[in-house]
Amino acid sequence: MSLFGKPKYSTIKTDTPAEDKKVKIPVGIFDKCKGCEEYYHKDEWKKFIEVCPHCGYHRQLSAQQRIELLTDAGSFKEVDSNLISVDILKFEGVASYADKLEQNIRKTGLNDAIVCGVAALNGIEYAIGVMDFRFLGASMGSVVGEKVARITEIATEKGIPLVIVTASGGARMYEGMFSLMQMAKTSGALERHKEKNLPYIVIMTNPTTAGVTASYASLGSVMLAEPQALIGFAGPRVIKDTTQATLPEGFQTSEFLLKKGLIDRVTPRAQLRHELGLLLEYTTTTNPGIKIKAPKKKKQ
Repeated sequence: MSLFGKPKYSTIKTDTPAEDKKVKIPVGIFDKCKGCEEYYHKDEWKKFIEVCPHCGYHRQLSAQQRIELLTDAGSFKEVDSNLISVDILKFEGVASYADKLEQNIRKTGLNDAIVCGVAALNGIEYAIGVMDFRFLGASMGSVVGEKVARITEIATEKGIPLVIVTASGGARMYEGMFSLMQMAKTSGALERHKEKNLPYIVIMTNPTTAGVTASYASLGSVMLAEPQALIGFAGPRVIKDTTQATLPEGFQTSEFLLKKGLIDRVTPRAQLRHELGLLLEYTTTTNPGIKIKAPKKKKQ
C-alpha cells in the first residue's frame, strides 16, 4: 500500500561535474512555478504574494488572501455567509452535485464560491465580493448570483463603491437554467447601482470566463486585471469552429484586451492595493452620489 501513499520527500538532482548527487527535500517546502518551471520556497511565494519573482507568473489566491490584500486590517465584515447551494435538479454524474458541494465545503471551509462583505481601504468604506476558484472552479450558481446581487444592493443602499474580484470557469451547469438566470439578476442589480451614480470596480484574475465574463465581470465603471489573466467567454477551439476565423495569439489575455479597450488597466498584484486605494479616493472625493466621504488627509 505504500506504493499509493504520498511521498514524504522529493528528489532534486544537483549539477555537479564529478557525480550526480541527489538531495532529499521534504514535499511542500518548494513549489514549482507554472510559468518558468523554477522552484521557490513557500516562504518566498508568500513574500511575493504568490507571484513568481523570476517570470512574474501570478498564482491564484484564496478569497481570504484577497481580502487581506485589499482591505484595512480588521475592517472586513462578512455578509450572507450562511447561504448554501441546493441540488434542486438532483444532478447525477460521476459524482452527484450534492456530494461535490459537500466535498468543496470541507476542502475550502467556504459555503460557496464567493465571499462578500463591507470593508475599508485607507479608511474609505466600500462593499467587496471576492470569488474563490478553489470552490468548484468558482462557477456561478444560484448562491453566487444571489450574493453578488445582495452585496450590490447593500452598496447601493449605503451609497458606497462596490468592488468585485472575479475568477471563474463560468456558469454552474449542475444547476441548469438556474445558473444562467444569475446573469440577468446580477446585471439588473448593477444597473440600479449605476443609476445612483456609484462606482463599480472590477478586478479580473486568472481565469475569468463564460457567464461571469458575460455579466457582472464586464460591467465595471473601472476594469482592472492582473497580468496574463485568461479572460474570455468560450474556449479558443469553440470560437474558431464557430467563426471559422484565424484567432490572434494571446487574444484571451488581459494584455490583449487592454489594447482592444475592454480593460482599463493591467495591474501587477504588488501594486493592486495601492491602485485600488487611489481609485476609491478619486471616486469618493469627487462623486456627489457617495454618501460616505473619504477621510481628509492630515497635514504634516
